[in-house]
Amino acid sequence: MELARRRGFFWPSYEIYGGVAGFYDFGPYGAVLKKRIIEKWRKFIVEDHSNYVVEIETPIIGPSRVYEASGHVENFTDPIVSCLKCGRRFRADHLIEEKLGIDAEGLSPEEMTRLIREHDIRCPVCGGPLGEVKLFNLLFETQIGPYEGNRGFLRPELAQGMFVAFKRVLEVMRGRLPLGIAQIGRVGRNEISPRQAMMRLREFTIMEMEYFIDPEDPEGSCPFYDRVAGEVLRIRTYEMKQKGEAPREYTVDEAVDKGLIIHKCLAYWMAVAKRFMNSLGVPDENMFFDEKGPNERAHYSSQTFDQMVKVSRWGWVEVAGHSYRGDYDLSRHMKYSGADLTVFKPYEKPIKVRVKRAFLDKAYIGRLFRSEAGRILREAARIPEERLLEAAERGEAIRVAGYEIPPEAIRVVEREEKVAGKRIIPHVVEPSFGTDRIVYVAFEYAYREKAGRTILSLPRDIAPVQAGVVPLVEKEESLRREAQRLYRLLVENGYYVLYDDSGSIGKRYARMDEIGVPAVFTVDYQTLEDGTVTMRDRDTWRQVRLPLGRAPEALARFLYDKVDIHELGTPVRFDEEESSRGVDG
Repeated sequence: MELARRRGFFWPSYEIYGGVAGFYDFGPYGAVLKKRIIEKWRKFIVEDHSNYVVEIETPIIGPSRVYEASGHVENFTDPIVSCLKCGRRFRADHLIEEKLGIDAEGLSPEEMTRLIREHDIRCPVCGGPLGEVKLFNLLFETQIGPYEGNRGFLRPELAQGMFVAFKRVLEVMRGRLPLGIAQIGRVGRNEISPRQAMMRLREFTIMEMEYFIDPEDPEGSCPFYDRVAGEVLRIRTYEMKQKGEAPREYTVDEAVDKGLIIHKCLAYWMAVAKRFMNSLGVPDENMFFDEKGPNERAHYSSQTFDQMVKVSRWGWVEVAGHSYRGDYDLSRHMKYSGADLTVFKPYEKPIKVRVKRAFLDKAYIGRLFRSEAGRILREAARIPEERLLEAAERGEAIRVAGYEIPPEAIRVVEREEKVAGKRIIPHVVEPSFGTDRIVYVAFEYAYREKAGRTILSLPRDIAPVQAGVVPLVEKEESLRREAQRLYRLLVENGYYVLYDDSGSIGKRYARMDEIGVPAVFTVDYQTLEDGTVTMRDRDTWRQVRLPLGRAPEALARFLYDKVDIHELGTPVRFDEEESSRGVDG
């Protein structure tokens, strides 16, 4: 954390005002590191599945109706408890977990209150007694426009924007399933007691994808499943967790065949997520998938796995959630909006069936509503026919365009029709990644020390600064001129390059190592003689000599093909003791 602040990666927001818990700034290098991690996620999730997954962008503020439909207004809560002496508020489950060493997630407010009383858990600040545990809604509320009552919420996840836009995207993609809709953006959750630095924030970035599938076609829903069938996942089921057992290894095929993961698509995206975290430096043994129990998972989920990664300071932390959301979201939005969010599924051959059709009686509506009849009929055209049939059969009125339509206005006819297919409500598999947490994880796994020096060994393709250029001697004009020429050449080839001619060469190498620059090019006196420069590997401190004009090509192979530096030029004599002092070669 000290290195992150000192070298401009990230730090607590609003420091000059004393800071506000749950908010972090990304500095010059942190912002680029985050951007590169996002780009890598986009490749794993979107670009590698370009026939099936597309990316959209939706607003960060939504009308209250959206979040009433999604269930967040009712269910997006955490348990809160207040100190009766000092008035401070805390996450009740966190206090219980810290005091008793048990998992309190999923306990009811009454059960938590009982534990607090039985074990005399008190305020961690002043030692005062704690009150009753209550539920606190985490939505940030706002007002849309100048009129009171037009309530809105800052989105707590990206999912609802993708569900609401589903029909539009489906039309663009020619009505085909499976269909993945991805989105990357900021969200807000009014956390009760943010803690663990970047692990729990009130405003943060999510990378999320909703993968819509035909629930009747598990095989066709995951056409790329064979890519990962043999991939090994470390899994701890809820049953194993209840017994205190450690995660076990299963191939993806085994996990699906044994019913540990309820759908092939859920298993597939978990395997992709594992590979994504591997690419950021997290080894298999420091990662597992933890199944959430019935009382732990979100209201919309049929099955959820948290993707857990081990970090040195806080132990196991969640970096992603993988949920099977079923048809919960689309069904709810159909109910609350009246829009048809089904997908037409054609039969191999048309069949004859007797069907019931329901529609509003135009003459009846005309007599009843007169000048408003046209608007009512237009709005009614958006109502799913099943809803009209249900209202007619139950003898219930329905609301259209603000008016109550009596059941007598709904006409139902039965006839034989040739049917080419049927309409289904897709099910949804969701992988959701916490970007800020992943930045921290990548940063920690890259941190190491060598010969008294700090090195940030970030994977080469996500390093914020991709190359450094230094003249060997600080004030030698001829060397500086050639170094500037090399700097411009690399920049023109699209690289983020840091030029540094201040201080000794050892100090410059040390600065480059601390911000994770994978390769540093040094212009020395031999450059003036034969046009060659040295290229230094951040992690091994080894160097090769190559022509200045070949630097862009060599850097590309080094960053993206991950070749050993010795394949890029002629090795230069290496002395580790001298290198630790910054006098490489």
